[in-house]
Amino acid sequence: MVQATSLPRNEPGIKAAIGVLKQTFGDRLQTGQAIREQHGHTTTWIETQAPDAVVFPTSTEEVAAIVKTCAEYGVPVIPFGTGTSLEGHVNAPAGGISVDMARMDKILAVHAEDLDVVVQPGVTREQLNTFLRDQGLFFPIDPGANASLGGMAATRASGTNAVRYGTMKDNVLALEVVMADGEVIRTAQRAKKSSAGYDMTRLMVGSEGTLGLITEITLRLQGIPEAIRSARCAFRSVDDACRAVMMTIQYGIPVARIEMLDAMSVKAANTYSKLDLPEVPLLLLEFHGSEAGVVEQAEMFSSIAEEFGGFDFEATSTAEERNKLWQARHDMYWACLGLRPGAKGISTDVCVPISRLAECVSTAREKAEEMGLMAPMVGHVGDGNFHALLLIDMDSAEERAKADEYVGWLNDLAISMDGTCTGEHGIGQGKRPYLTKELGAATRYMAAVKAALDPDNILNPGKIISD
Repeated sequence: MVQATSLPRNEPGIKAAIGVLKQTFGDRLQTGQAIREQHGHTTTWIETQAPDAVVFPTSTEEVAAIVKTCAEYGVPVIPFGTGTSLEGHVNAPAGGISVDMARMDKILAVHAEDLDVVVQPGVTREQLNTFLRDQGLFFPIDPGANASLGGMAATRASGTNAVRYGTMKDNVLALEVVMADGEVIRTAQRAKKSSAGYDMTRLMVGSEGTLGLITEITLRLQGIPEAIRSARCAFRSVDDACRAVMMTIQYGIPVARIEMLDAMSVKAANTYSKLDLPEVPLLLLEFHGSEAGVVEQAEMFSSIAEEFGGFDFEATSTAEERNKLWQARHDMYWACLGLRPGAKGISTDVCVPISRLAECVSTAREKAEEMGLMAPMVGHVGDGNFHALLLIDMDSAEERAKADEYVGWLNDLAISMDGTCTGEHGIGQGKRPYLTKELGAATRYMAAVKAALDPDNILNPGKIISD
């Protein structure tokens, strides 16, 4: 287990702040051990660092009141969405107050004619798309988990649709944010573009709660496509599959999703989701457009795949078949755990320029085999992003050490290829050592921004910037 760095605790301040907040929030402030550990628990191997209390606001005004109280007593504030982040984002290394946004779950306004929506941060992506369905609209960012939109904005999430629709930074138009002193600001209006001053919206998107607490989000929407067609294609090697992806992107085929599963992942999917896919590297694709357009796109991809030895190509427009295929992709974490019962899955991601993708994935696979690690790999390969899920016996010090070494090696490999140590998981606690390697002196300016906006370091301390 990775030992997360602890920070000095302000015991008198924490006690005083909890006392004040208890008077305001009553039963909506909880200090029980189980709920505190739940709000410090992460879906990775970083040790849990529980907050001292969890509070459940229902409005921006209540979030501002929480932050003002914590600012007065010098107490850390850690925003919490659904807890699906992977790099220790919700841990409380200095203790403090976890602000759970689950009850701020209202869809405030849909502007169908402008293709945008205003939501509170506790709204989840599935909740939003269910609400929008009857209006012929959808929100395209899909990280797999049913994450909250506030958390997705805070971590600059992306997912399977990013190759066509971009990431959260491309789909957030404006934010309402509570700053470190409790003041509430708006970062932009609903206009689709603006050159008015510094881009505060994109500064906040991806800031992981270290610069402010997001309390309202204005998002771009898309029209539900007239037709959707999914396809799968098998390859003899990961290298062949990645080269087919590269050619597909270079040809300008407007593919909506293009996902890769290595042979080990396909085997896991077959068992868990009761499929009969060929257990070799596989690409899963989805095309959006007109009825004729999606057929043409699928045929163009099929021709490209043949050049790289692709086989067993199948395409379908049937909703049931499409949903079955993509549900299997979203269930990959649980499916892969079945490859080694009792093991813990340690997920890490990197992203490289698409021209280096085949080399990076192949090298990562060879390294895992050399180290004796079971590491199924999947990826949003249309934008050069892939994930390795290390299946580790956490009771084995040797395996934990190997996993730690491998994650560091993979981050360094991606950076050496002009890539990034994280395509979509974020920095949090887990990847802080690699941020300076990747960005160098730029991290000093990040620290300067943090110090200017949060001089007392109460907003999610111990994340992104090294102390």
